[in-house]
Amino acid sequence: MSYMLFIDESGQDLRESPYEVLAGIATEDRDLWNLICRVQDAELEFFGRRVADGLLELKGRKLLKKKTFRHAAQMPPIPPDERRDLARALLENGAEGTREQITALAQAKLAFVAHLLALCGQFRVKAFASVVDRDAPRPEGNFLRKDYAYLFERYFYFLEDRPGEQLGLVVFDELERSQCHILIDQMARYFRETVRGQARASLVIPEPFFVHSHLTTAVQIADIVAYLAAWGVRVGGMTRPRREELTNLAAQVCDMRYQAQREVNGNANFSIWSFALIDDLRPKDERGDETDGQ
Repeated sequence: MSYMLFIDESGQDLRESPYEVLAGIATEDRDLWNLICRVQDAELEFFGRRVADGLLELKGRKLLKKKTFRHAAQMPPIPPDERRDLARALLENGAEGTREQITALAQAKLAFVAHLLALCGQFRVKAFASVVDRDAPRPEGNFLRKDYAYLFERYFYFLEDRPGEQLGLVVFDELERSQCHILIDQMARYFRETVRGQARASLVIPEPFFVHSHLTTAVQIADIVAYLAAWGVRVGGMTRPRREELTNLAAQVCDMRYQAQREVNGNANFSIWSFALIDDLRPKDERGDETDGQ
């Protein structure tokens, strides 16, 4: 048995997003296909059809933008069967829909995301995130960034707590080819040349897999988690304004976090949550202080 950590990101352009988020969802290999099937069934249940790229991407910024909430609220809740048929008609026509169709599709999007996160709970999916303040100083060196290191640390603690020393795979949304090579090299150096990396390589397989997000259901879920972490989740010192309409969905994401306990500074039961807030991405030699990195 093994676990797979599917990773995506949100807010990397540093334009509007209050936080830059690297997020992942971890699922056991035996649960993955059943989860995928249930998500595909949900697409039919809420939209009347499988959602294809170009019609409606299963991404946070497509499903949960502010306009979706405005459209969903412009009419009373539409009964599920009628809502599904109206949403399907709008998706299949591809042209401007009626007010009722637009409302139905918006309501279907929100109901679908809530159902999707509930499915994650049913399949024991755990969420991990490195949340970087938009004003955090950036590193200059060519090494694995702290947000990646923190994510792998939390994933390692999760695996370490599993019975039987289960191994963890890492799956990324595919980047431009040169960026993929850079990340692979940085991960290899981290897991081979640093003390912490060498220890974590005992459970986390250091070489990642890359997939196309629009073809990979679990990466699409990770994208939604990343978006909600940036715009809705506020835990552990996250003080940036959030979108209040995302509160309920953000609470579902918070329920997916993992809490590890390790000995830290003499405290044998120090809680380490799977969401980490980072206010400075620079290593200690660039910061000029003695604060230890991860």
